[in-house]
Amino acid sequence: MANSSPRRLLPLVATPGGGGRDAMTCRYRCGDACAHETPNTSGNPYFADVLAGTLSRRGALRAGTLGTLVAVAGVAGTAGPAAAGPAADPGGPDAAAATGARQPGRLRFTAVAPNTADALTVADGYRSSVVVRWGDPVLPGAPEFDFDAQTSRAQARQFGYNCDFVTFFPLGRDRGLLWVNHEYTDEELMFRGYPGGDTAPVELIEIAMAAHGGSVVEIERAGRGGEWRLVTRGRRRYNRRVTARTEMRLTGPAAGSELLRTAADPRGTTVYGMLNNCSGGTTPWRTVLSGEENWNQYFVGGNGVPEDRKPFLARYGVDTAVAVPAGSRRFDRADERFDLARHPNEVNRFGWVVEIDPFDPDAAPVKRTALGRFAHEAATTTLTRDGRVAVYMGDDGRFEYIYKFVSDGRFVPGFDRHNRTLLDQGTLYVARFTGDSPAVEIDGSGRLPADGGFDGAGSWIPLVRGDRSFVAGMTAAEVLVHTRIAADKAGATKMDRPEDIERNPVTGAVYVALTNNTRRTATDADEANPRANNKHGHLLEISERGGDAGATSFGWAVPLVCGDPADPATYFAGYDRGQVSPISCPDNLAIDPAGNLWIATDGNALGANDGIFAMPVRGPERGRVRQFLTVPRGAEACGPLVTADGLSLFVAVQHPGEITGASPDAPASHWPDGGAAQPRPSVAVVWHPGGERIGS
Repeated sequence: MANSSPRRLLPLVATPGGGGRDAMTCRYRCGDACAHETPNTSGNPYFADVLAGTLSRRGALRAGTLGTLVAVAGVAGTAGPAAAGPAADPGGPDAAAATGARQPGRLRFTAVAPNTADALTVADGYRSSVVVRWGDPVLPGAPEFDFDAQTSRAQARQFGYNCDFVTFFPLGRDRGLLWVNHEYTDEELMFRGYPGGDTAPVELIEIAMAAHGGSVVEIERAGRGGEWRLVTRGRRRYNRRVTARTEMRLTGPAAGSELLRTAADPRGTTVYGMLNNCSGGTTPWRTVLSGEENWNQYFVGGNGVPEDRKPFLARYGVDTAVAVPAGSRRFDRADERFDLARHPNEVNRFGWVVEIDPFDPDAAPVKRTALGRFAHEAATTTLTRDGRVAVYMGDDGRFEYIYKFVSDGRFVPGFDRHNRTLLDQGTLYVARFTGDSPAVEIDGSGRLPADGGFDGAGSWIPLVRGDRSFVAGMTAAEVLVHTRIAADKAGATKMDRPEDIERNPVTGAVYVALTNNTRRTATDADEANPRANNKHGHLLEISERGGDAGATSFGWAVPLVCGDPADPATYFAGYDRGQVSPISCPDNLAIDPAGNLWIATDGNALGANDGIFAMPVRGPERGRVRQFLTVPRGAEACGPLVTADGLSLFVAVQHPGEITGASPDAPASHWPDGGAAQPRPSVAVVWHPGGERIGS
């Protein structure tokens, strides 16, 4: 049914994080990060403090009008990057409306109403089906999933647990490869009577380690439309599992440094496994980039490291006060390298962007140190105007930063040996923002300033290029291993949990999901983070100078301040708040072929299930947010991915039924199999049976 006039504020669900996440999710996904003290204790200035003089609203670069944007190089991971195009209409997003021009790719669906159903609910006229579930066989010899007969050997060959980032590589029209991140495990829901990591059988810990990482699975089109299904017969030569024990290479300027060497790896170039992989991206040479996020929670023994190392661990949220933090998974009981008292450098070997070749299941994944080390969310690539590779990255933490990497070398289509070196040499930047309104008008209430919008200008501050550090007192290797500290020193702007970042190939705008931050106060509110107690989050829109991803200056605006539309502290790019869907806690983003923005939420603080929303970013319906689907009870919406032909929307349904008190003997969800089945994190596909494009 339509949700055209939402006027009633929905009840809030209290959690340690202050948003809508359940306490069980907070514990297993990020180790209750939001319940702990903020790791960023730097004295970095907020926007109000760095406002140097009065910026002219007309003179500032402004993402809100997109007036300086161009149609730049195409999205990485497509058949090939497009050349830079002509400048966008200088009339801005409303110019077409003023002239009466028809907008291409207009969204035409009836919004799904907020709900708490234990189902994947999609917009009227659309259908959905499950493509792959936790435990489905991936590799040859993998057994069918049996919840009560799990083994680590089987799980290493089966589809992993909580699915997050999804990307797709076509193999002709009717076949393709699906890559899926497996972010974390919830042992309380995976195993009956789980006693906790301190006393659990080591085999259960090994199963959890095998359920991390990622999967490559071959899929095929079902019929001629947008439905896809798992290939279950014949040779599936691309299928692959990556786990917490997969051998990987470290490359780039920090590889081999003393900070990455261990007794088991004295050269500092080989590491095993990837952990807590959240969002990611793809490259123009058709590989996956997967970001390690809340990896800090997997280590114990922080109290036993040398005292001079403890501040570096604390800055990344590693507990240095106790030997074994409460609720630890105790991976150290299965592999002692997770005990920092014995192996203090092992923690430095996590927190990277990992590159995986989906077309070669024997190729070792590569951790690219030139991209910096932090709680990686996105790793979205595009090409600069002169053909270099730019990578946008968010650090998902309260008051953390937004980063960009620009390669030294240029992308050469078809020259993979060269292209696969591009992410090892280049410049890593961190973002600094400035607002263009008087500080007194940014009071934390979310009310718009007198000029009618939250916007301003910004710059990319260089931190390191190759072996050259731009941060006083830090070597290049130190900048890359302790990137958060380098960004602190550089005076980067503190943001409200930067998560996914996507560049729109149609408009050139860069969109950042800022999920929430209930620790921000009215005193430290600023124009790009304008709301205190920001439990619902907001979006940032960046317009780089000349539309060039290689530029070091940009304009920005806040097109969406999330929440219940009846709340005056919300903002929908000026669109009528009586005609939009409630939205809370934006997390993952996607762009459809027409340039519309698709937003997945994590931790809806409005009392309803999470879901996926669509929002035009230009034309008369800019800011009209409508909910396209909702995920089952207790789940988070991840992905999402709209295919290049626009016929399919993939959504990763993470942690269905993850609600405090739930257990295998008393599950809170039975999705996707229904009946009395255990909940299984899964990837689903949504399509229109009439062959229409998603949303239109």
